[in-house]
Amino acid sequence: MTETDKRMTFPNPMLVVVSGPSGVGKSTIVAQLARRRPQVVPIVTATTRERRAEEVDGVHYHFLSDAEFRALIERDGLLEHADNHGHWYGTPIDQVRGILAAGRDAILTISPEGARNVRKQVPDALLIFVMPPSMEDLTERLRGRGSESEASLERRRRDAERWIAQAGDYDHVVVNETGHPEEAAERIWEIIQAEARRDPPRRPRV
Repeated sequence: MTETDKRMTFPNPMLVVVSGPSGVGKSTIVAQLARRRPQVVPIVTATTRERRAEEVDGVHYHFLSDAEFRALIERDGLLEHADNHGHWYGTPIDQVRGILAAGRDAILTISPEGARNVRKQVPDALLIFVMPPSMEDLTERLRGRGSESEASLERRRRDAERWIAQAGDYDHVVVNETGHPEEAAERIWEIIQAEARRDPPRRPRV
């Protein structure tokens, strides 16, 4: 990011929610988008799940104990929180407010349950659902992680089918073709640009 980029602010900053089933590539897409477009700033989600070997605390997630997560809830430090596959995930509200106050688009990568909770709290949030090319493709992506048991794979597959059936509740749907996350990232950028020109503009009040 250049010094000029750092000084720039943008009209009508938005809260953008990118959601979809586990394994669909949400985080990869958002990382691609943030690298290319300095207007978009990812929010780092808090979670109680175990950190994977390749993950960095404070970069991929804020990894918290159950007690730390409960303390955040009790002091109203989360915009939303949800139980996803036995672990808690939540959106730190101060991050969202800080990004929007700086005139940037805050982009949040969360589960469909979390996305529904954000819509309840912030009706003007922009919700984008990321769709896999097929269920077979999604299953192979999950299996490729090497961290899922067969029972876990089946549970995630059932959840994905249910969430895909509800994709019509979102403002936009983007298909993440295998091996081409940059195309999905560019499509989301086009959506953000189009929504920024909307009249009346979205006014996310957090």
